[in-house]
Amino acid sequence: MRPVYASEREERADEDRLRRLESQHGALVEKRHQMIAEVRRIASEQKSLYDRRQAPQAEVEKLYEEHGKLGKRLAELRTLREKARTQVETKVIARRELLLKVGAAEPARPDQLRKEIAALELRHQTQALPPEEEKALLAQLRERTKTLHDAEAHAATTEKQHQERQAADAAIAEAKSAVELIVAEMERGRLDRDRMMVEIRTKLEVAGAMLAEMRAKGRARAELVTQVDALSKEIDALELEGREVFQRLKAHRDAYRERMRAFASPRERAPARDMVSSAADRRFEELMKRGKVNLGG
Repeated sequence: MRPVYASEREERADEDRLRRLESQHGALVEKRHQMIAEVRRIASEQKSLYDRRQAPQAEVEKLYEEHGKLGKRLAELRTLREKARTQVETKVIARRELLLKVGAAEPARPDQLRKEIAALELRHQTQALPPEEEKALLAQLRERTKTLHDAEAHAATTEKQHQERQAADAAIAEAKSAVELIVAEMERGRLDRDRMMVEIRTKLEVAGAMLAEMRAKGRARAELVTQVDALSKEIDALELEGREVFQRLKAHRDAYRERMRAFASPRERAPARDMVSSAADRRFEELMKRGKVNLGG
């Protein structure tokens, strides 16, 4: 049996080590590829969540803008309501002042006075009265005529006051109607504002859930990237060791060639050199096929 030299044992050990390195390298590269695919999948899901989150986020911003405008409108309506209530109070006071102007006693009716004057004139024209009675009749006519003028003036004043009261009542009703319209609009505004707030909360919850999911996926992706970096460092270490083993194998091959040249006869040296070189090349071609020297991937 041919003895096994220490150099051959080292070479075989290096070949075995190179094959183990290749196996470990391939497994780690495959694992890294799977992790990178998972990172890309998570990133794609994050992008999809981000795109889906834009719609509710834009709706929330629009609702916030409308909510702000509605709040300003409600503030304006509150100011208008106070002004309208002040107008109602002013018109109620004005109507009370009109009522105070009306006299307590009811004056004589003008139509009744005209009948009395007509009867006195008819008596004066158709009857022959003594001077004293005629004088009394004329005095009574003058007094009734003056009373008629006062009654007609009072009637005109009363009619004017009645129209003023009607106008005051209409103004009060109109002012109250304005207050009611403002209050109704304020109530609708408050309902719309409350509805918007509920809708904003709902959409914020949806967007917040998406954001939380995005952050969870971001953490998962960061952990995977950290693992990929660790694998890459391990792969780099394997590649470095593989290059070192390959350099030792190359040194063994070169030393083997030199020994074969030294022991070959002059006539056999050239053929032996070619034979040894071809054998070594075939051996390392086979080695490179079985255990790739360049372990990068």
